[in-house]
Amino acid sequence: MKGYGAAVSAESESPASGAEKIKGVTGVVLAGGRSRRYGKNKALVKVEGVPLIERALHAMGSIFDHVIIITNTPDAYAYLNIPMFPDIIKGLGPLGGIYTGLKAIPDPAGFFVACDMPFLNTDLIRHLAAIRDDFDVVVPRISGWIEALHGLYAKRCGGSIERLIHSGTYQIFQFFSAVSVRFVDEDEVRRFDADLRSFLNINTPDELRRLGQPVSGGGIASADPASRHSPLRSEPSRA
Repeated sequence: MKGYGAAVSAESESPASGAEKIKGVTGVVLAGGRSRRYGKNKALVKVEGVPLIERALHAMGSIFDHVIIITNTPDAYAYLNIPMFPDIIKGLGPLGGIYTGLKAIPDPAGFFVACDMPFLNTDLIRHLAAIRDDFDVVVPRISGWIEALHGLYAKRCGGSIERLIHSGTYQIFQFFSAVSVRFVDEDEVRRFDADLRSFLNINTPDELRRLGQPVSGGGIASADPASRHSPLRSEPSRA
């Protein structure tokens, strides 16, 4: 795929898209993990013929003027022509990615997603961004589990995250008590994503197969409802 940045702009400016870009929020795709469970860089694994990271960038680029990638392997994504930033502090997992993203974004807030979520719903993302008001964090909460890597974080959360890091605690939700949080519960989420496909993620080749995808990529995705959620989704692994 040539010049992914140009492709994002062309798609997002198309009259068919029908919706203006959201101002004041940067789209942030987290691709900083090591894919240990998958066995290779899962961000480049294809679903419906498109690499996971390109699917995420396509969705985010249709919503936000600015989109960045947080990654410790920039060479793998250089062909995308998207601004990239390495973790400021290595080894912190998703919290470190959010901390780095908040330092890097040019806008007052960032909408963060993991690169291994193939079915991001742009209507849901737009809704979450639209209801941010003066909240520091806006995140879905499905059956009691917080979807921490599908949410909006204000740049001003950086100080609270930094204090959490210094305390030696790296679970994202642990800093929520220090900021204002708008939890978006399941009924509200289902108005935009009835089957909750937004929160499907791929950690192993078996999970790819359960989506109806051959491990080599391509094919038609058909989500297995049993794979939609697990208790780990409150602190999902980085890609």
